[in-house]
Amino acid sequence: MDALTPHGGFWTMLAGATPTVIFVLSILGVMSLGCWSIIFVKLFVLTNARKDSARDYTVFQEAESLRSAMQALGRHKQSPAYNVGALAFEELMRMEDSDIEPGEKARIAMDNIRRVLRQGVTSELGKLSKSLSFLATSANSAPFIGLFGTVWGIMNSFHTIGLQQSAALAAVAPGISEALVATAIGLGVAIPATIGYNFFLGYMQSIERELVNFAGAFLNRIQREVTWEPREPREPREQKPRRTMAREGF
Repeated sequence: MDALTPHGGFWTMLAGATPTVIFVLSILGVMSLGCWSIIFVKLFVLTNARKDSARDYTVFQEAESLRSAMQALGRHKQSPAYNVGALAFEELMRMEDSDIEPGEKARIAMDNIRRVLRQGVTSELGKLSKSLSFLATSANSAPFIGLFGTVWGIMNSFHTIGLQQSAALAAVAPGISEALVATAIGLGVAIPATIGYNFFLGYMQSIERELVNFAGAFLNRIQREVTWEPREPREPREQKPRRTMAREGF
């Protein structure tokens, strides 16, 4: 880093930089810190989510019944597949307790459950993709922010040449150094952000496939196992003759 400036190190150069360049470098530093924080957190979260989704799909397929499948998934309540299945199972229970005619109940229930599954998958993917937009924004904007610092540094260099009426390297080197450092840091922010975003995008696509497969398996189980039979009418209770206190001998 000392080779960046012939008269001192990086911090010496930064101390002599213009306020505009310092502001640009500060923005890039904050963006870099945010990107690396998101990368480490999302690597942990999405890795676990992908493993949980694949495992829960297998567990759900191997279960004997829908109820036993949900009980098995309940051991891992942080799983996206469990959250999707729990919403659909609650809707199924509500429809079974409803007083809709059996013929209509089957159609309405399947439509409602299909809609709930779709909403659940979308909701879980939205939670998992949270903060990934910051990586995309940083990847797209950091090079241009660094380029702005570069242009500003070169402008200062030409301004110095005009004031000193000399094109000597010693007169323009500090401004050029600031310019090159701003470009380098901008690329240093954009490259990890781009790699991280594309890497996690592949994770999200894998999780989405698992959740869509899980939703399809859930619907298949309902069609195989749930019968919408009409309720038997309740027989009116026979009213027993009321006993009076006189008959009881009181």
